[in-house]
Amino acid sequence: MSQPEPGEAADQDYDEFSFLERYSAFEGIPWRGRPAVRRESVCLGAGRLSGLVWGTEAPELVFLHGAGQNAHTWDSVAMALDRPAIAIDLPGHGHSDWREDKDYRPPANAGLIGEWLDRLPAAPRALVGMSLGGLTAIRLAAASDAALACVVVIDITPGAVNRGPQRVEQRDGAVGLIGAQRTFASFEEMLEATAARAPGRPVESLRPGILHNARRLDDGRWAWRYDQEGFGQPAPAATRESLSESLWNDLSRISVPVMLVYGSRSGVVTDEDKAAFLRRQPSARIEAVDGAGHAVQSDRAVRLAELINDFTGSAGRRRPGRPAARPSHHHPG
Repeated sequence: MSQPEPGEAADQDYDEFSFLERYSAFEGIPWRGRPAVRRESVCLGAGRLSGLVWGTEAPELVFLHGAGQNAHTWDSVAMALDRPAIAIDLPGHGHSDWREDKDYRPPANAGLIGEWLDRLPAAPRALVGMSLGGLTAIRLAAASDAALACVVVIDITPGAVNRGPQRVEQRDGAVGLIGAQRTFASFEEMLEATAARAPGRPVESLRPGILHNARRLDDGRWAWRYDQEGFGQPAPAATRESLSESLWNDLSRISVPVMLVYGSRSGVVTDEDKAAFLRRQPSARIEAVDGAGHAVQSDRAVRLAELINDFTGSAGRRRPGRPAARPSHHHPG
């Protein structure tokens, strides 16, 4: 595993949790002081993973972000839920290690994340994954659903894999920069490049998210915290087709309730995708979030939190006094 340089923030007093009160005010979430949230990292067989742990009890929810994002994309959702949770920086993102083999596909992600989940004091209740994180959640749940109550997949299906990355990468903010410019002369230039991809949002509203996702290089230039090279080259069509089929099969194997949430403005999840999803999971719940694009957790955080709360509350609660079986996270490559 290679590891990105930590980098400096544009503001030397940068605190990764300093924006929570601002997010709370924007979303209308009651503010009762800084929540109990901390960063934790674990060293695993294939490298280090890092993430944000919300609350002081064993996590009930596991959040997995999309390509080009990081664990902070869930900050507002986590505050709105106010439940024990862990938001993981996927391999090659945030403060997690970069892979030397550049394999950031769902099977590789699921194998490494599963190792961390095995170390938790109790099995989590639900997996919540968006885009790449959603596909990773499908693979992970297919191998460990005996220990889960439900799975929430956000604005992605295995059908999107077969279409290639362009449909997703042209979407919101930093996600659209995955295959674009790699270094910037200043933080402000990086901010402006992102703003150009999100014309409907005030530039300053993007600053916190870019700070979380940026690192300063030794020569003074700025780059993204995620492994842009690892995501910049699209996989061959045959590889995408094989992975898509494998993930559809994984979806069929999940035996706990599944909810698919998509943004009404996104277009990543097609009518054909929804029909295929229901063929594999006939009882799946499908919800559209009005006004949201691909990054539903950023565009409509409180509404997404409401859906997650409702779904996890109604999806097969475990019997009192009956501990959940610990899963074995061994995934085919």
